Amino acid sequence: MTTSNNQKIMAIWLFVCCATIFSMVVLGGVTRLTGSGLSMVEWAPIMGVLPPIGQAEWLEAFELYKQYPEFKIKNFDMDLDGFKSIFWFEYSHRVLGRMIGVIFFFPMMFFFIKGWVLPSLKPKLITMFILGGLQGLMGWYMVKSGLVDNPHVSQYRLTAHLSLAFIVYAYIFWVALDLFIQDEAKPETSVGHLQPKTTWLTALVFITILSGGFVAGLKAGLAYNTFPLMNGQLIPDGMFTLSPAWSNFFENVTTVQFDHRLLATITFISIISFYIVAMGKNPPPRVRIGLHLMLAMLFIQVTLGISTLLMYVPVALAAAHQGGALLLFTIVLFVTHQIRRSKA
Repeated sequence: MTTSNNQKIMAIWLFVCCATIFSMVVLGGVTRLTGSGLSMVEWAPIMGVLPPIGQAEWLEAFELYKQYPEFKIKNFDMDLDGFKSIFWFEYSHRVLGRMIGVIFFFPMMFFFIKGWVLPSLKPKLITMFILGGLQGLMGWYMVKSGLVDNPHVSQYRLTAHLSLAFIVYAYIFWVALDLFIQDEAKPETSVGHLQPKTTWLTALVFITILSGGFVAGLKAGLAYNTFPLMNGQLIPDGMFTLSPAWSNFFENVTTVQFDHRLLATITFISIISFYIVAMGKNPPPRVRIGLHLMLAMLFIQVTLGISTLLMYVPVALAAAHQGGALLLFTIVLFVTHQIRRSKA
């Protein structure tokens, strides 16, 4: 088998890893939205693979849950069946995380042993594995913040957990594209000079997603459920009631939701503007397809975001909005990658 074929096989493996990470992000959103994230109060990365089996083990897990603030303050009237209903979401989220580790590690070792991994790729794969392990630690660090006094995870830790997931995903996706698309890059000066703009566009989408993490962490989507105005105002009152002033951007529900709306609007205008400029340059086929997909996903994502807000954050819509953010991010990454390759 040729080196080219080996690289394409490894690219497909990395794309599969991306697909499982995408599922992980969506499932993580559902876990948070259903209030299930604090149902497992121990990390147990090895023994935690098996769920409670039998009535005695379920009662033991429930009694352990009762010792923590979420039960004492929020779910004090919950019975065993109610506990099971939230437990399964968090359990599935953790098991899928472990599965991603297995799906990544064992094929990676196989490719190393077979000698398919070129020297330039080896540090990239090792970096991916390390980042994946750090993401698991970050997830537990996030959960721990809700097991102390207040049964809500820190919005800072939640956003860090979300951002690291997107970073790991982006890195794997980019390397997979490098491996899969092996044709020689042809000078395309008509779009090559747009590469800095695509880099900034990718950063803008990522920052907007981070602002959504703070919205999720503070449950800010349950306030100001009108659009485009907030409580009848374009710029609502109460945006700087906290001290120091900078804390309003991360801890004030009003400011956090306003920031997300503003960033989403800037992103919306920026992507449309970039689409018009790039399409006017007669881009190569892959870039053209990416641009069309990017514009379509933009409108879908904005529709999901506004609908989620107006309908008071139903689980299905909110999870779709989170998944839509990752899809839009993926397409913007693809366009950035292709324009980078076409740069003279």
